[in-house]
Amino acid sequence: MNTKKSRHVLTVALLAMAGVAHAQNKTGPDIAQDDSLTFHGVTLYGVVDIGLQYESHGAPFSDYHPAGSANIVQKNSRSSVLGATPSNMGQSRVGLQGLEPLAGDWSAVFKIETFFNPQSGEISDAQKSIAQNNGKTAATSGTNLNSSVAGQAFESAYAGVTSKTFGTLTFGRQLTLVADGVNKYDPNYGSQAFSLIGMSGGYAGAGDTEDKRIDSALKYEAKFAGLFHVGLLGKFNGASGSANTGYQGVIGVEAAGLSVDAFASKFYSAISNASLSAAQVAELPGLGFSPTNSLAATVSDNTSYSIMGLYKLDPFKFFLSYEHIQFANPKTPLPAGFIDIGGYVEAFVNNDAYVNDKIYNVFWAGVRYTVIPNLDLSAAYYYVHQNAYGTGAVAGCTTTASGTCSGTLQAASVTADYILTKRFDVYAGAMWSEVQNGLANGYAFNRTNINPTVGVRFKF
Repeated sequence: MNTKKSRHVLTVALLAMAGVAHAQNKTGPDIAQDDSLTFHGVTLYGVVDIGLQYESHGAPFSDYHPAGSANIVQKNSRSSVLGATPSNMGQSRVGLQGLEPLAGDWSAVFKIETFFNPQSGEISDAQKSIAQNNGKTAATSGTNLNSSVAGQAFESAYAGVTSKTFGTLTFGRQLTLVADGVNKYDPNYGSQAFSLIGMSGGYAGAGDTEDKRIDSALKYEAKFAGLFHVGLLGKFNGASGSANTGYQGVIGVEAAGLSVDAFASKFYSAISNASLSAAQVAELPGLGFSPTNSLAATVSDNTSYSIMGLYKLDPFKFFLSYEHIQFANPKTPLPAGFIDIGGYVEAFVNNDAYVNDKIYNVFWAGVRYTVIPNLDLSAAYYYVHQNAYGTGAVAGCTTTASGTCSGTLQAASVTADYILTKRFDVYAGAMWSEVQNGLANGYAFNRTNINPTVGVRFKF
């Protein structure tokens, strides 16, 4: 059985296993809170989110990228585009999760989850969108962006134990603590169509989007006295500090409507993917690699810290957060031919992109207003500043001459979400984005984009 068919068989099997089924603990704002689909402690849940989007400056939409469109201005944003886009407010998915009482207040838990694109019926696979554009130029390429979602049969897959007294310990492929924080403290809850930090997963991945969800992760979270909470996460792949390992920690407090979390993170040999140039594609036969699953990679060791907060004063929620991310050349370089997530091959690898460390300072703020119980309005602003980290003629530059010059990326959005029933809502909104100076290097067509979007979401 080939890989594509096996993924579809696994998805069908996932649905068949459930029989009847709910979403229980930690389902997030885009999952229905309901117990009608639970049987013997096992719950079937899911989201189908699809809409119609216009991009003022975009590229042809992808059947595979989880968001379908780029949403934020990119180097290939060359013309207006109109079409169906998936997962605008929340990722379309289907999953199973379970809770089995053990002893006292201890229970066993598990979760497996598959992401899909409802406009095409395909399993979400950002890396495939990149590989499909190998050898193309910005003038001929379609939407292709990196992600932690690379066509895996199960985008999340973990098991563990939980206790109201001692916390929750899980092991497997799962969201990182910073990603959980972004989903909580983003005014748009990580929406791909209306949030810069939701669409650009590198911020939720503490530097690289592939680290938003990670394999072989041990994750612990606990809450004490209903006030303080802590979390620890470790990614294992050999010795500590070796390639593809990392760790995160969080400490926070909640009281009187205020919630604040502080995060620290370190990932080694993090990978950022891109399509191959025409010259690189021409070299593939001699290297023994296929253009259908070969990518280019920039590798870095990433260090980040952040503080995220919100204040709830009904009917308003106010959000304010800051994240600092530092990129350095990897302690453990990766070789060409390295097999990355989803089975994709890093045919060309750059381990020397950061002679000087690149630094992002990221800010976001916003407000949500519950006009009536069934209607939420939100407004948000996002800002990213990159330092000048080049050498020689471009040292200290503040222009578009090089991608190493200092630069900015900013975005602003407004949305409305109307809940018709507990399972079905309709939404509308738009996000404006703009790049300047170093972050606009290579943007030959446009440096701004706006993406008016309307859609529907069914949750079960």
